[in-house]
Amino acid sequence: MAEKKQKTKQNIVHVSGKRKRATARVTLKAGKGLVKINNFSLENYKPEVAKLRIQEPLFLAGEISKKIDININVYGGGWNAQADACRTGIGKALSLFQPSLKKTFLDYDRTLLVSDIRHTEASKPNDSKPRKCRQKSYR
Repeated sequence: MAEKKQKTKQNIVHVSGKRKRATARVTLKAGKGLVKINNFSLENYKPEVAKLRIQEPLFLAGEISKKIDININVYGGGWNAQADACRTGIGKALSLFQPSLKKTFLDYDRTLLVSDIRHTEASKPNDSKPRKCRQKSYR
C-alpha cells in the first residue's frame, strides 16, 4: 500500500518529496519555466537560503528547466524541511521527465532523488528531553 505515486501522462509528472514532517507534492509539465510553491512564485519565496536550495536541481537541469512549469504544494514541518522536501520532489520529477538527468543528480547529491529518512528523536515518558537516560553529573 505504500507505493509511490509517479504518473506520467502526456508529459505530466506527479511525485512527492519528504523531509522530517514536511511533504511536498510536485506537478511538472511542459511550459514556460514557471515555478510556484503553494500558488506563490519562487522569486518571492523567503528566506533566501531556502530559495537557493530549492533552485539547485533547476540549475543542474540547465535549459530543460526553462521549458517546464512546476507547481508544488508543501505542508508540514519548518521552512528548512519544506525547502528540502521541495528540492527532493523537483529532483525526482525532473529525473522522470528527463531520465538523462538522474546520473547528474546522483553525482551531485543523492538527496535530490532519495528522501532523507532522519527524524528528531521522540521525547520519553516522565522526561522533558529525548534522551535514553539522564547524563550523570559528578560536579
